[in-house]
Amino acid sequence: MDIFRRLKQFYWPDRTYLVGSVLFLILASGITVVYPVVLQLTIDRAIIHHQAQLIPYLSLGFILIMVFKGISSYFSQYWGDMFGVSSVFRLRQALYKKLQYLPYRYYDNAKTGDLMSRLTADVEGFRFFLSAGITQLINFVILVGFSLVLMFYYSWELALVTLAMTPFLCVSVFRFDKQVHPAFRKIRLSLAGMNTRVQENISGMSTIKSLAREKFEIGRFAESNDSYQDRNLITADIWARYFPLMELIGDISVVILLALGGLFVMSGRIAPGELVAFFSLVWYIMDPLMNLGFIINTFSQSKASGERLLQVLDEKEDIQSPSHPIQPDRFTGDVIFKDVSLIYPNEKNPSLQRISFEAKPGSVIGLMGATGSGKSSITQLIGRFYDATSGQVLVDGHSVKEYDLQCLRKNIGFVLQENFLFSSTIRDNIAYGNPDASMEEIILAAKRAEADEFIRELPDGYDTVLGERGMGLSGGQKQRISIARALLINPSILILDDATSAVDMRTEGLIQRAFHELMKGRTTFIIAHRISSLQLADEVLVLQNGFIKERGSHDELIRTDGIYRKIYDIQYKDRAAIQKQKAEEKERA
Repeated sequence: MDIFRRLKQFYWPDRTYLVGSVLFLILASGITVVYPVVLQLTIDRAIIHHQAQLIPYLSLGFILIMVFKGISSYFSQYWGDMFGVSSVFRLRQALYKKLQYLPYRYYDNAKTGDLMSRLTADVEGFRFFLSAGITQLINFVILVGFSLVLMFYYSWELALVTLAMTPFLCVSVFRFDKQVHPAFRKIRLSLAGMNTRVQENISGMSTIKSLAREKFEIGRFAESNDSYQDRNLITADIWARYFPLMELIGDISVVILLALGGLFVMSGRIAPGELVAFFSLVWYIMDPLMNLGFIINTFSQSKASGERLLQVLDEKEDIQSPSHPIQPDRFTGDVIFKDVSLIYPNEKNPSLQRISFEAKPGSVIGLMGATGSGKSSITQLIGRFYDATSGQVLVDGHSVKEYDLQCLRKNIGFVLQENFLFSSTIRDNIAYGNPDASMEEIILAAKRAEADEFIRELPDGYDTVLGERGMGLSGGQKQRISIARALLINPSILILDDATSAVDMRTEGLIQRAFHELMKGRTTFIIAHRISSLQLADEVLVLQNGFIKERGSHDELIRTDGIYRKIYDIQYKDRAAIQKQKAEEKERA
């Protein structure tokens, strides 16, 4: 019950619905046990004693009982569903909110399909127990309690025999629960794995088709599907073994009671109608006891779901705003790294080692290096997506840890290497970081990013609805919309993470000219592999294995025999040689 205790904050505020449901459930259960009494009176009075005048009254009474039970069952069911639905609404909101504020490190290893499964299947599994499982459990207690009272009234001897048989049924039920709960936990894990496989497949469909790996993917999905099937078959085997056993125990109990009850009727200890009523009550106990397996089943599923939901809710939010944060309206853009080192979670080798530099307001800092050299790590520390392992990252003279997180990040414009566009209009995508922007401001940002021209050529212009992840646009077009989105927030610090990697040379030149004006008065960090993207930089930092190996302006670095110069030679001198060779071949032809 520890899982339900820890999730109490989500369902306890709606306890009024649960109380109402239980009250009507008590009424419906009380009415249910009146059926055998009506049956007993009909047999012993109306039939055996030939009191036919009682039949209309008994029939009318039976109809009224059915009507009242129907009304009570309706309100019990409706309010029970209200309790479950309202509770998981609050739970789902809390989970989604938690996912928004979890740090980057959580998503380094998290799988989209698994998270989707938690927010859908696991939440629904928990809701089903709240809506139906709890009321069924309470109905079990009430119905068994009422039935036992009447059974002792009719024959205390037969009632004791009935009670003597129930422990065998209870042992079977609880052994069933002990095996079925781990089985359901494994089913949830298999379902999450299968959802992850589907999500990755759909997201990577272009790669799959381009490499003709459809059969391979079908095989991988078959493995996940087989695992899910096997887990369900194991659970089905548990059900198949225990439910016939529980039914057999119930049938044996009925046979014993039938033999003893027949002797009691023949000896005159109870009337025939009382025996019929008693047997009706026996099934009011046996059926709920056997149905207890279903209740335990829903309880086990909800426990397995609750465990997975708590794993998300209990995840630590490592990076948070301080209790008394600094919240300036705008930064000047002075960025200082003081002997900064960074080791990512679950990694042994540092990504950054003793990095120190200063980016003065309005300056342009270029970052170059091989993949994994630490370029993106520097920009992630500025936005405080991670915290430095040692050293300090300062913005305007204060540690980034002293600022309100939202304030800090709203003053930083990011154009990431991987562009993400929402399934919405182009206008909404550009204005995502500044939803109050006017249409004129949106168009101006698009023009500066060299995006206005191609947007106006689309069928609905700025109101064109994009497909998932910007489907329908080229890589360069998506990149320019992302640049416009960053520019619209008018950031003090601009971070371009290989922002022109997906555009052609002509478009790159247009964007760079726009950037030349936009970078004035704004501290800019440019991560690039092309030398042409770094020529505007006041200082270029060349990184290798987390260290700054070279630093200086473009002109200074090409005059030295270092990493930067070698890259320059590869990109320019070889290109010039190829162009010269092509020209000579053309002349000879």
